[in-house]
Amino acid sequence: MRQRPFGELGMASALTLGGGGLGQVWGATTREECVATAQEAVESGINVLDLAPTYGNGEAESVIGEAFGGALPSGVRITTKCRVGDTPPERVYDLLSASLEGSLGRMRLDRVDVMFLHNAVTLGDEGGDRLTPVTTVVAGLAPAFERLIAEGRIGHWGLTGIGNADALIHLLTKGPRPGYIQCITNLLDSAGGLFQGTEPPRPRGVIAAANANGVAVMGIRAVQAGALTDAMDRALPEGHPDLADFEGAAPFRAIAAAEGQSAAYLAHRYALSMQGVSTVVLGVKNREELRECLEAEEAGHLDAALMARIDLAMGR
Repeated sequence: MRQRPFGELGMASALTLGGGGLGQVWGATTREECVATAQEAVESGINVLDLAPTYGNGEAESVIGEAFGGALPSGVRITTKCRVGDTPPERVYDLLSASLEGSLGRMRLDRVDVMFLHNAVTLGDEGGDRLTPVTTVVAGLAPAFERLIAEGRIGHWGLTGIGNADALIHLLTKGPRPGYIQCITNLLDSAGGLFQGTEPPRPRGVIAAANANGVAVMGIRAVQAGALTDAMDRALPEGHPDLADFEGAAPFRAIAAAEGQSAAYLAHRYALSMQGVSTVVLGVKNREELRECLEAEEAGHLDAALMARIDLAMGR
């Protein structure tokens, strides 16, 4: 497994095991299979595990607790997240602290390496469950995260980079600056159903701003919730953004077929070849999917001609 610079945490594996699949967000699996997948991922050289309470209502974190019994192998880093929405700044610390305690209990740990805001960020005052205004980040979130760092319960803090690009770039350049950010890293530049807002997400611009300001990037949505695979693994209603992305990616699937590769394999190689990304987060739910991703990483970067061919086919 290739190692890449990963901010203040040093070097990290090019692949990260994410919690979406482990929490049964991406199609059917079992607790037993997810535990075995987590163990095999670490045995194969993956040394970052990316979790959140919302992945299966705590299921993904419980899988990690069962898989490692509260004793992560040496060198393995772990993250969790919390949704803050438009919580008043003075209440953010209590919300983060309570969420963190729940996560630590399920994972059987006493600290995490990074804790992320699990909301899109906006420059405006609109909030709700899925949007957090920049003003809340400045006045409530960043001070609360710093307090958790001082208490020794988290090592660093980060943002989820799926919101308004101008808001994210503002924080990355002017601060308060996180140590880590999770950015959309796929050939569609799409967050699908996760995206909130009216402006295009511009993930490559956010990645560039993070790189320019010393913020480590974790690439997410490499297969865009299944849109960049050969077949969706769950039923979606007509008009769902992820289904629209799947239909729009038909030219990409044709290229993958011509190359004798699965769409997921080629999409992961594309994501791993994008500049400025420290590690690509996997949404796998079983060992078969994991092994395909490991093969994609082992194959190395795509050659420039094939990457350009994919970009052209997708209208870039």
